[in-house]
Amino acid sequence: MSERQVRIGIVAGEISGDRLGGAFIRAMQNEMASVQFEGVAGPEMVAAGCRPIAHIDQLSVMGLVEVIRKYPGLRRLRNSLIRHFISRPPDMFVGIDVPDFNLAIERRLKHHGIPTVHFVCPQAWAWRPSRARSIGKMVDLLLAVFPFEPAFFSRYGVDAKFVGHPLADLLPLSPDAGAARGDLGLTGTGLVVAILPGSRGQEIDRLLGPFVEAAHLFYQNYRGARFVLCVARKSQIGLVQRYVSENFPRLPCEIVCGVAHQVLTAADIAVVASGTASLEALLCRTPMVVCYRMASPTYHIISRMVTIPHIAIPNILAGRGLVPELIQNAVTPEAICEHMCSWLEDTEKRNGFLDVSKTLHRGLRRDAAKSAARAVNRILK
Repeated sequence: MSERQVRIGIVAGEISGDRLGGAFIRAMQNEMASVQFEGVAGPEMVAAGCRPIAHIDQLSVMGLVEVIRKYPGLRRLRNSLIRHFISRPPDMFVGIDVPDFNLAIERRLKHHGIPTVHFVCPQAWAWRPSRARSIGKMVDLLLAVFPFEPAFFSRYGVDAKFVGHPLADLLPLSPDAGAARGDLGLTGTGLVVAILPGSRGQEIDRLLGPFVEAAHLFYQNYRGARFVLCVARKSQIGLVQRYVSENFPRLPCEIVCGVAHQVLTAADIAVVASGTASLEALLCRTPMVVCYRMASPTYHIISRMVTIPHIAIPNILAGRGLVPELIQNAVTPEAICEHMCSWLEDTEKRNGFLDVSKTLHRGLRRDAAKSAARAVNRILK
């Protein structure tokens, strides 16, 4: 008798969620003979075999104000997904990140008897900790990518399992900067600076200017430096190229797409938007300056809710100010450049960062996709 086919509904948001979803789908396919996925997916998930109901770009929205503007469309999509999964109940629903969107779906589906799993814990430990208590009513299991998260959620009666972070599995413990430079066509031994202004259009709008201006200031002090600006989508290349060529035509800046790992590995220092890029820089052993800007009304609201002293993932994991972080009005070309220079001038600080980053990398390595798939499989059985 052949094994019954298992159906899993899945919804991911952002490029990082698509990568995580693709790896998870492949791990589930290795765990069981017959499993089918459908939901909100990006190219990685589709390539792994997920049938797309909607495209992942529809959930790439940041900030409270921005979400409010797009709320009608997001609500229609969410309600459509709920109706779909209730009318054709999957054996399980897995929501990947985007908690404000996915938890509402998970609550409704769990009420209808569908087991629910949320992959990547909502950052209730950072802001609005009161949310944690209600999450247990929405999900059967949280899959945590950071080691401190299960203890936090267990205080609120939520079942959470640390599965490790998939980026820590993907990136080597001993990065090869020479090979990365070769892959990017960067010859010679001069300084290489990575610039990653974020994956969302809103992030690029707010961070591209100060990042490139900081690079220009840095170049005045380090004439041999080269800059590699990495965007997440091909559609962003033209905008970035125009800005650099029109404002800083003599800046030796190459613009590339979708190769953040190689760029960060090749770089001596990096300037990155807060978020996944800062974790990637940590895992690539790249000293960094972390920056973030959001709409002023959004910042005014969120800053009053934040309960932790740091926003940069490396600092949260280290429990201290391992790397400089600049927020909102503090994001200026002069401040960014000053921190860039300090990484080159303070050898002790740089060596300390390299030691801590390797220790943190080891702690995050747990074969995340396989660990998550096995946890989900146990619930299915």
